[in-house]
Amino acid sequence: MSQNNLQPRTALIVLTALNLLNYADRNVLFAVQPLVQAEFHLNKEQIGYLTSAFLGFYMIAAPFVGPLADRYSRKLIIVLGAIFWSGLTLLTAVTHTYTELLIRHTLVGVGEATFVTIAPTFVADLFEEKKRGRILGIFYLAIPVGSAAGYLLGGYLAPGHGWRFPFYIAAAPGFVLALMVSFLKEPERGRFDTLQETAARGTIRGLVGNWAFITATLGMAAMTFSLGGIQVWMPQFLYSERHYTLEHANLMFGMIIVVDGIVASLAGGWLGDYLLPRMKGSYYLVSAASMLLGVPVMIVALFTRGPLMIPAIALAAFFLLLNTSPLNAAVINSVGAHIRATALAVNIFIIHILGDVPSPTMMGWVADRKSLQVAFILPVIAMGISSAILFYGMKFAPAVGMDEAKIGVH
Repeated sequence: MSQNNLQPRTALIVLTALNLLNYADRNVLFAVQPLVQAEFHLNKEQIGYLTSAFLGFYMIAAPFVGPLADRYSRKLIIVLGAIFWSGLTLLTAVTHTYTELLIRHTLVGVGEATFVTIAPTFVADLFEEKKRGRILGIFYLAIPVGSAAGYLLGGYLAPGHGWRFPFYIAAAPGFVLALMVSFLKEPERGRFDTLQETAARGTIRGLVGNWAFITATLGMAAMTFSLGGIQVWMPQFLYSERHYTLEHANLMFGMIIVVDGIVASLAGGWLGDYLLPRMKGSYYLVSAASMLLGVPVMIVALFTRGPLMIPAIALAAFFLLLNTSPLNAAVINSVGAHIRATALAVNIFIIHILGDVPSPTMMGWVADRKSLQVAFILPVIAMGISSAILFYGMKFAPAVGMDEAKIGVH
């Protein structure tokens, strides 16, 4: 394999590994929530607020990071951010009150924003446009695999070693991966982009009228509301409402997420790329259809107790995760390369302020007054809203990667 072919693949592997660690770190908390709740005598709303605060600061930090990444070295910002968040994760050792844990969690959110805002633009510049769905499918394997790693680390280690111990394990690799990123060669911005950077695609002001970006972002926000709430509360739903042990609940849900996520992320990216030469809205279509199909399956998962429950949870998770790579590809393709990091920062701000910042706390509020089963109606509604927005957004998709004979048709 030539050096030119090896470098993009090496960069993809290292950045995917760091992304995996990013999601493992944030998901450890979900696995140990009952232990944290018992130690600090918290209610469910307070537990949900830990995640809401993390994502709130993560969301606020993104608009500051994006413009920096469009002007300066993306690689350097990723390295510094990874060291920052890994160091803060180690500080879990000295968190002995709810307030200290809350401060630690919010600062980790700031550190992780530096990576999530920038890394997708780095990855997008490594490969051709027509491969972006599949490449992002690999990069976003980190969501299910990292999330599952967080559940499994917490569920396996916390009962015997205390809830703080899994955070130490999650933090250590961050320093090694940060060093590896420092040796990567940063790609030229937009070197594979084929569409002209018009005012709508190439300026920050143009985002206001860029309906390809707006619909992809709002559809992702509703999806994020659903996914965020389910990730935070599903293990505890299985533990408190369906009476599984905490270890079994985390192990089972973690395995569902990792298996579904790997298959769904790769399948969604492949399907979006396969349809792209024939249909400019393919990324929107795959995402919208997967969200719509997930609605009735999630309802079955929540309101059955027999042998159908676990398969229904698994199938609903598959549909929810199928949209990951095509929807992120839709956002990246909706804007030009030289404002891409800033646009992703705007995207991150919107999807979290409307999505998983409020959803854990809202679900916790409903659960304290009704039940977790009733609270899960909120993410089901959000899935339907996401689907409707993305079906509408298909007509605004840019003609990226289409056959030349079909570009003028749409």
